[in-house]
Amino acid sequence: MELKKELGFLDVFCLATGAMVSSGIFILPGIAFQKVGPAMFVSYFLAGLLALTGLFSVVELTSAMPKAGGDYFFATRSLGPLTGTVSGILSWFALSLKTSFAVIGIGEIAFILLGLPLVHTAIVAATLFAILNIFGVEKAGDFEVAIVTVLLVIMSIFIIAGLPNVDMANFQDFAPHGFHSILLTAGFVFVSYGGLLKIATVAEEIQNPKKNIPLALFTSLFVVTIVYGLMLVGTVGTVVPERLSGSLTPISDAAQAFMGTPGFYLLTVAAMLAFISTANAGIMAASRYPLALSKDQVLPPFIGYISPRFHTPVVAIILTTTLICLSVALPLETLVKVASVVVILAYILSNISVVILRESRVQNYRPSFKAPFYPWIQLISIICFSLLILDMGKDVHFISFAMIMAGVLFYFFYGHQNSDREYALLYLIARITNSEVKQDSYMLENELKNIIHNRDDVSLDRFDRIVDEAIVLDIEEAISVDDFFKVIAEKITMKINKDEKDIIINENEKTIYEKLHERENDSSTAITPFTAIPHLIVDGTEHFSLVLVRAQKGLNFSETRNNVKSIFVLCGTRDQRLFHLQALASIAQTILNPQFEKLWMDARDEQGLKDVILLSERKRIVE
Repeated sequence: MELKKELGFLDVFCLATGAMVSSGIFILPGIAFQKVGPAMFVSYFLAGLLALTGLFSVVELTSAMPKAGGDYFFATRSLGPLTGTVSGILSWFALSLKTSFAVIGIGEIAFILLGLPLVHTAIVAATLFAILNIFGVEKAGDFEVAIVTVLLVIMSIFIIAGLPNVDMANFQDFAPHGFHSILLTAGFVFVSYGGLLKIATVAEEIQNPKKNIPLALFTSLFVVTIVYGLMLVGTVGTVVPERLSGSLTPISDAAQAFMGTPGFYLLTVAAMLAFISTANAGIMAASRYPLALSKDQVLPPFIGYISPRFHTPVVAIILTTTLICLSVALPLETLVKVASVVVILAYILSNISVVILRESRVQNYRPSFKAPFYPWIQLISIICFSLLILDMGKDVHFISFAMIMAGVLFYFFYGHQNSDREYALLYLIARITNSEVKQDSYMLENELKNIIHNRDDVSLDRFDRIVDEAIVLDIEEAISVDDFFKVIAEKITMKINKDEKDIIINENEKTIYEKLHERENDSSTAITPFTAIPHLIVDGTEHFSLVLVRAQKGLNFSETRNNVKSIFVLCGTRDQRLFHLQALASIAQTILNPQFEKLWMDARDEQGLKDVILLSERKRIVE
């Protein structure tokens, strides 16, 4: 049972925005102000800037591999199952902890407004969101759009009403604890941008991921960073430092300062909506980690069960919700710091994954968005993220290390025996050592090819099947056109008469070799300096075959076409004339790709040459 693609641009934007706009702005500013003073909005801005550097890599990977599990899937396919398993388990815990933070916020507001018990309310809220997610991702997505729309309207009202009331005197002691405290606080509040990773985990359920993922994520980060900055300036400028420092309701306190009691309740409602949106998106995203781990047999198969009625991972959602409910008992600051460390680690692994995948030159790694300024932005991002982790403190380091070791032990005791797959690091090592990757099933390349077909909603046609069955020749030495035609004639003749060892040609019939020469003498089949398409008609019925050739030294078809390196030989019976024309059109569309020549020459082997055609962006023929 497969997940359904039900999320459009607006759904993705609202999921990302709703996942970020919650505790990060409605609770953390009071704690952040205590650590850094009025300069806290700078910490948020730096955290957003760092999130952008990481987001470039996340979007590239997600556009290439829109699969459930997000960074787990990337890490497994680039760095191997051990790293992927540890990453997947850690990210599952991190997003669950962040979601737990949101349901705690719901409980806190329910206690303030209605006097309801905090823990019980948080658990009930988590259960309700789990039920909503079980009923379907489309319903959960629609709910998220409605909540985030109302939330952004209220936050806009806060900004418009608050900025004119800012008292610049509140910014005089701008960074009382020094510049280093700004950096430390940036690491502390980085979890506020962790919602961006959530979209990677539900990428498999996004419509038109090539377009919607990059556009929605970059738009969301830009909007949220601007909104955070304006709201924090308004908060610092309107609330006296003594009240703001350590407050768990900083934005509501600011609203009360310049809008009175109605403003306090309005922003308290906004905070409740923010926590609801984060909890809903959090359960949706976090549950895709155990689903992906189960699909790869790293977790027991029953965890990956997908409801045939709702097309949702029911067991994974229930398991994730249980973890969230158990996390409610953890101390607030520890919860935030551990979640931040794991989110930062996920960004580091995403940057490393991009480097590994690009440098390994895995042929079917085809992102629709490529991170700019490669590899500098990845290297700078890795260094900055690593420095943030170092500044988190020994307690957080110990907890994070314990979680990593738990993931390692789990892999070796359970996941190791069930996980056997290729990954890009093997290709990179082979490239560095000038050796060959041992490929029993072309596993990684085939998986990436199938992902691209699914991503682009490609329905394979007859030409794709012909390519799959094609004879492939990769000619390394120099060869004349006459000798080339002899080789091709032998291959085609053997295919036509595959059950006969000795080929007998009647005296009155022209051989395949003669027909190839005759066709070439009529007019050159080299249609470009790089490509030739010899094609011929043979006697019989219902036969069509294709030979794909890479001539690495080039073939001399004519004076102006003397270095032809890609040759498509078509051979069909007269009743296949229509398909013959369709095949020619498919080849023409393929070779018009500006990257075709490079892709053709860089193909690793015969299957790689087929994949250049199978992954081409061309119009498929509806059958």
